[in-house]
Amino acid sequence: MTTILKVEHLEKVFGGLTAVADVSMQLKNDELVALIGPNGAGKTTLFNLLTGVIPPTAGMIYFREKEKLVSINNKKTYQIADLGFARTFQNIRLFKNMTVLDNVLVAMTNQYKEGFIKSVLRFPSFYRTEDEILKKARDLLAIFDLDKDMYKLASNLPYGVQRRLEIVRGLAMKPKILFLDEPAAGMNPEETADLTRLIRQIQQQFHITVLLIEHDMSLVMNLAQRIYVLDQGKLLAKGTPSEIQHDKSVIKAYLGEEG
Repeated sequence: MTTILKVEHLEKVFGGLTAVADVSMQLKNDELVALIGPNGAGKTTLFNLLTGVIPPTAGMIYFREKEKLVSINNKKTYQIADLGFARTFQNIRLFKNMTVLDNVLVAMTNQYKEGFIKSVLRFPSFYRTEDEILKKARDLLAIFDLDKDMYKLASNLPYGVQRRLEIVRGLAMKPKILFLDEPAAGMNPEETADLTRLIRQIQQQFHITVLLIEHDMSLVMNLAQRIYVLDQGKLLAKGTPSEIQHDKSVIKAYLGEEG
């Protein structure tokens, strides 16, 4: 598989605190990779670095554009999103007072190519594009069983359905990489099982790269093809789920020394 994202010696320092230290990693096309580690390990900070929310103190981030890896270190968040990055957050960030359909339509604005003049003057091509995008949004909601709720306010949905909508909204951006930050947080076992099926469906049907932060180890071990482990901002281990399960340094970081 081709490498789509490459990170070399990434570092982030806040004042005197090093949150991410000398992290190198790679993501390949159409694979699901998990990022795990104890609380405070630097996982969300790493996500924020990769998606342009914060700039790195040192190190390089490369993304594959037109058959070659190019640096995205100095790009703005919206520019990185335009390249094909989409993400969710630990705390659900839906537009709570908008409908389910409108939440998805907002994410699809990057697919309007009519330009300012045509949009203001409402040329026929503008309406054709609008109809096409509306159909795509409804079709996407139907795939993930959200079409029956499309006219409900996002705030009125159950927690697990809100989480599903947030992921589908990210998918509506037609990303090349989908970053999921603790999607199972606050879910009961039934909701977590539904989430596992949802992520697997996205992987199989849309063939995009997924990077997942998660504390639910059963979900991680069921889904991930490879796993990176962070501890105190440093890369502690990497490998397949089986390799990580038997890695002594990982066991020590999670469970402490054996008595």
